[in-house]
Amino acid sequence: MAEKIAKFPAHVITMLDWFHKPFRKIIPTETFRYAAMGGFNTFLDIFLYFICYNFVLNKQMVDLGIMTMSRHIASFVFVFPITFSSGFLASKYITFTGSELRGRIQLFRYGVAVVGSILLNYVLLKLFVESFNIWPTVSKMLTTIVVVAYSYVIQRYYTFKTSN
Repeated sequence: MAEKIAKFPAHVITMLDWFHKPFRKIIPTETFRYAAMGGFNTFLDIFLYFICYNFVLNKQMVDLGIMTMSRHIASFVFVFPITFSSGFLASKYITFTGSELRGRIQLFRYGVAVVGSILLNYVLLKLFVESFNIWPTVSKMLTTIVVVAYSYVIQRYYTFKTSN
């Protein structure tokens, strides 16, 4: 079983590189892998959130004794550790494989990058919607573009930094 788990990233890389072939001249391999794995992780996040919200919590509030958590926030809290972990593992073992930093350093830096992404999402949404009066959905789309660019740069040059 451990052997199959160890080979899993290599199989994913092989598959991604096969799909990347037609785009080789316009998209660097690392960027393609980042986009593919990020897209998968985003889909996983939304799917798990939907399942958690609609079926696990059955659209009910979560009573923690000292406070009650709304179901949409509770779903986020329950799903976040899963997609945080899958995003980190995909970045470490599939996208940014050349980094020589220790895993615990990468994990800490990944956490910092994720906190930065959350804050950037919040600030930009507030700015676009409340200050610039841009429609919320359009604001979210603009914010996503900025956050994805920020995330790629910080992952590439900080979290999974290489000696090159």
